[in-house]
Amino acid sequence: MSLRVVTYNVHKCRGLDGHTSAVRIADVLREVDADVVALQEVLHHQAETISTELGMAFAMGANRKHGGHAYGNALLSRLPIRDTRNYDLSVAGREERGCLRADVVWDAESLHVFNIHLGTGFVERRHQGRRLIAPELLSDITIESPRLVLGDFNEWTLGLATRLLRSHLRSADTRLHLGWSRTYPGVLPFLHLDHIYYDPLLRLDKLSLWRTRKTLIASDHLPLAAEFTMAGEV
Repeated sequence: MSLRVVTYNVHKCRGLDGHTSAVRIADVLREVDADVVALQEVLHHQAETISTELGMAFAMGANRKHGGHAYGNALLSRLPIRDTRNYDLSVAGREERGCLRADVVWDAESLHVFNIHLGTGFVERRHQGRRLIAPELLSDITIESPRLVLGDFNEWTLGLATRLLRSHLRSADTRLHLGWSRTYPGVLPFLHLDHIYYDPLLRLDKLSLWRTRKTLIASDHLPLAAEFTMAGEV
């Protein structure tokens, strides 16, 4: 049974045309047609609108308030969401950041999905990388099912966060699947900020950067989609 996931920083649903529209983001995601959607930089009411438009369940990982609304990461899913929790990755003096974990039911098994948005500071990301692989998060010994880690990591070089994640998980190789590594900004990509990591129990079958006229306007990021099956499945 295949699974399509997508990570998408929606930039508060504000497009390059200056227009803010959660419905437009939903239209983009309708084209992508993913089973699990990881959104970053989204407000609670925007995630709710998108989930209603798509008929998907959603969970919110609020890291701070923006304009009086909960703001952070959200996960939308066609699959049943069994449990959620939000981890604080904030570093003193920097913008609040977090990691939203959602356990979804895929083919009668649990899949642990971690939606992450790391900071823009070099030292900040080093602290966040160490927190990610800590026993209470990705290295939780109670996790027995596959892990899927995706989001906007704000890391375009081989920093500590990237090295730590690669030491624990496989990295979706954009060069192998797309022919190039850069994903941001959408109009003229020159940085690789959006990443997908996965357990060896999963097999990555396809990786796609969704670059259409609509996605080029809807946000400064492009949706990065991946298709997985369980390793060993034919």
